[in-house]
Amino acid sequence: MRQIRTAPRRDPAPSRMAYRMQRLLLTPFIRRLVWVGFPVLCLSSALGLYLADQERRDAITLMVHDIKAAVRERPEFMVKLMAIDGASAGVADDIREAVPVDFPVSSFDLDLPQMLHDVAALDAVARADLRIRPGGVLQIEVVERVPVAVWRNEDSLDLLDVEGHRVAPLASRSVRHDLPLIAGWGAEKAVAEGVALVATGAPLSDRLRGLVRVGERRWDVILADGQRIMLPEEGAIDALEQVIALDQAQDILARNVVDIDMRNNRRPTVRLGEVASEELRQIRLLELGVD
Repeated sequence: MRQIRTAPRRDPAPSRMAYRMQRLLLTPFIRRLVWVGFPVLCLSSALGLYLADQERRDAITLMVHDIKAAVRERPEFMVKLMAIDGASAGVADDIREAVPVDFPVSSFDLDLPQMLHDVAALDAVARADLRIRPGGVLQIEVVERVPVAVWRNEDSLDLLDVEGHRVAPLASRSVRHDLPLIAGWGAEKAVAEGVALVATGAPLSDRLRGLVRVGERRWDVILADGQRIMLPEEGAIDALEQVIALDQAQDILARNVVDIDMRNNRRPTVRLGEVASEELRQIRLLELGVD
């Protein structure tokens, strides 16, 4: 009987080298290196070799530029005109000068934050909003400052709003004779109080010439013929109301009075003019029996 020889069974256990390689491949760093690092290295090498040619780089740059230009110049991204709402004709002209734009232009080429900053920086603009409307319209909405007073400073006239912000220069007082005139250092910081004083002095409007800020802390009311009402730092409106009541009762401002000092509300003082002072002196001399 013939015997059949069988091959020796192969040991399934890995060799020592294979075992070490398998253990090495199980570490996270090596796995990432093999599955990520090596492919990235190969791809980077291939890309580097391809881009080593200057002509290829120029072709890619030109292609990217053409793609960007094609996207920017699409009709839906083109801005064709500017619309300004809430601004007077003069302010609208100033806005167009502040943000000069040659239409049509791509919306990608407009620096909207800088344009908004330039519009908001105008003296006459209190608030501004800027956006691109559908249809290619650059929409600028502004809220103008409302002038409430004319400020005479050292060498010019300026229109101020109620917060004391400069609205615009003024060529002549006669251009805005409807607004009260204020003057003096610090007058622009107390415009609201000055406007309130002018409103309180409405009964004197035919003689009221303006207000002067004194020492950056209080007001003097200037009337016709140089008459002056000196108001206190606190309670200026109440003091002016007292003077108006006194004038309505005794017609004191129609007399030869130069100053009415209300700085001390407990002891108002009246300074008479030269004629009234001389008449008062003569009356006192007669009372004393002096010829």
